[in-house]
Amino acid sequence: MTAHMTPPTTSSDDARWAPGSHVLWRYKENAGDRVHICRPVTVVQDTDELLAVWMAPGTECVKPVLADGSPVHHEPLATRYTKPRALSRDRWFGTGVLKLARPAEPWSVWLFWDPGWQFKNWYVNLEEPRARWAGGIDSEDHFLDISVRPDRSWSWHDEDEFAQAQRAGLMGEAKAQEVRAAGLAAIEVIRAWGAPFSDNWQQWRPDPDWGIPPLPDDWDRTPAHVTS
Repeated sequence: MTAHMTPPTTSSDDARWAPGSHVLWRYKENAGDRVHICRPVTVVQDTDELLAVWMAPGTECVKPVLADGSPVHHEPLATRYTKPRALSRDRWFGTGVLKLARPAEPWSVWLFWDPGWQFKNWYVNLEEPRARWAGGIDSEDHFLDISVRPDRSWSWHDEDEFAQAQRAGLMGEAKAQEVRAAGLAAIEVIRAWGAPFSDNWQQWRPDPDWGIPPLPDDWDRTPAHVTS
């Protein structure tokens, strides 16, 4: 199967991407409109209920780094969000990631595997509901996340970064309360073992004919038309 980074085949706002299409999964800065994370992905499923995409191992991505080129997470937490930053191209390391997003939900669910397709965990990434455009989706990360293990136990993740982002002025009190409430809503889904956790996605495997989507030169282009 040959996949291309192309817009949907119709001009309707409800147009869907065919399996195997290449699109961009992007995140904006938390204190600005610039895109600072961009990941080319392959569409697995695109319906009214769910967008599922695969980020293959070795995918070239864009990510923020400190101005001197060092990784953001190597910076002490107290200055992690105040040090000047730049953007860098790099390859996704390790195994691939399956990302699942349900319309209007303020989170997406990511699946990770160890080598040999040994399922590792689900990861609930709290974020703005994704804005859809012809070439992909845009969101904004909310720092706080939830890890879900195969035995269905869960734990909050990155609470220290969530708190520091508020101290650094990247998120106001009202927004932080909204994000925490979204996390609690996600936990209720986990406890009830609702979709997508109950949908057996951990048994899914990518089409062996899929290649690695390229990172286009205009990865940071402004969408001409955005829908939710």
